[in-house]
Amino acid sequence: MKTSRVSFAAALAAGSVLVLSGTAFAHVSVQPGDAAKGGYATINFKVPNERDNASTTQLEVNFPIDQPLTSVMPQDIPGWTVKIEKSKLDKPLTVHGKQINEAVTKVTWSGGKIEPGKFQQFPVSVGKLPEDADQMVFKAIQTYDNDEIVRWIEETKEGAAEPQNPAPVLKLTAAKDADHHDAGDKKADAADGGKNADKNHEDGRAKAAKGGSDTTARALGVAGIVVGIGGIAFGVASRRRAS
Repeated sequence: MKTSRVSFAAALAAGSVLVLSGTAFAHVSVQPGDAAKGGYATINFKVPNERDNASTTQLEVNFPIDQPLTSVMPQDIPGWTVKIEKSKLDKPLTVHGKQINEAVTKVTWSGGKIEPGKFQQFPVSVGKLPEDADQMVFKAIQTYDNDEIVRWIEETKEGAAEPQNPAPVLKLTAAKDADHHDAGDKKADAADGGKNADKNHEDGRAKAAKGGSDTTARALGVAGIVVGIGGIAFGVASRRRAS
C-alpha cells in the first residue's frame, strides 16, 4: 500500500513537470532568435497551438514603433490572409536617398487554422535592422476559434524569471568582421575618389598573376618528377632484358 502511494506521488510529480514544461516553452517565438545589426533578415513567428479543444485562427504581431523598419514583407501562406498596417513616423527616415515618413507597426494573419497539437510559422523579411540596439521586442496576440485571446506581450527583465506570457524577442548581434572590413574598404575607396579601388584592383591582379606563376611552376615540377620516374623504370626494364 505504501509502495503504491509512493509510485502515485512520483507519477503525479513527473506529470506536473511535463505540464509546466510544455506551458513554459510552447509560446509564440521568433526563429531564428538572432540577426545581424544594420542588416536585413528573414524571420519566422512560430505559433504553436496550446489548446486541446480549440484552433488558432489569428495572429497579430506588433512591431516596435521606436525601432521603425522601412521594409517588412510577409511571405504568402496558403489559407491565410495577411494585413499590414503602417503608422506615420514622428521623425522621417532617409533610406537610399529617399525619405520615409511611415513604417509598418502591425501585421495580422487570419482566415487559416492551426489545429491542436500543431504549429505554424509566419515568415517575414525585415530590415533595415537597428544598429544601436541589442534586441527587438514584438508583442503578439493569439486568437482561438472559441474566442479565447492570449496576449504574448510581457517583456523579460534582466535577471528575472521568464514571465508567463513572454513577448517574442529578436536578439541583435554585431555584424561579421568580414562585413566590417568590406564596409571599411568601400568607405576608403569613396573617400579618395576611387584611387584606392584602382590600387586594390592592381594588387589583386598582381596576386592572381603570382598565383598563376606558382601554379605553373608546381605543375612543371610534378611533370618532371613523373618523367624522371618513367626514365628510371625504363632503365631497370632494359637491364633485365639484357641479363
